[in-house]
Amino acid sequence: MSFPVAEKFTSINGESIRAGEPAVFIRFRGCNLSCGYCDTKWANKPDCPAEMLTAEELAGYVISTGIKNVTLTGGEPLLQDGIYELIELLMKNGCNVEIETNGSISVAELAAKPFRPAFTLDYKLPSSGMESAMLTDNYKYLKECDAVKFVSGTLADLEKAAEITEKYALTQKCRVYISPVFGGIEPERIVDFMLERKMNGVRLQLQLHKYIWDPEKRGV
Repeated sequence: MSFPVAEKFTSINGESIRAGEPAVFIRFRGCNLSCGYCDTKWANKPDCPAEMLTAEELAGYVISTGIKNVTLTGGEPLLQDGIYELIELLMKNGCNVEIETNGSISVAELAAKPFRPAFTLDYKLPSSGMESAMLTDNYKYLKECDAVKFVSGTLADLEKAAEITEKYALTQKCRVYISPVFGGIEPERIVDFMLERKMNGVRLQLQLHKYIWDPEKRGV
């Protein structure tokens, strides 16, 4: 089985629980959502150029880098048939595997596997235009190694992030991050909101790669 890989590269993790650490990124083609602020729309298109690679080829590439953190992203990686074959192969070779998923697809099956990856689940807030697609049933499978990420662009987004965090007791299950839509809401406004609401256990997170390199640069 082969996977459509839009790009693969080494960089640092720009966000989530391993932010700032070296990582290998494998970006798959295709997504089932279309968020207004998406910064990888190019990878979501069905005609996006992609290299068809097997799990063995991808694992070989990762091992050749000597880097242990692996982020499977997209697009939407959970759309890929046979993704567990790749996860198992990577983890058997000593890799820490994280899946960045948009929060609309069930993680139940992967969460029950012997080689369980870490999940970074987005909750798409109102300004994304995709909130109706969110699958909150996923929250019952979360562990300390996982994260829920709220990308916020407006005050209404922040209000909803606070509501969802409290309703599902997310800080008691996993890491919780609020990030600004890049170039949208100011991080200072998010900090003010977090302090006003006393959002204990929630972390502000900026996308490090967008501050280190040009925000439009690929492969970082």
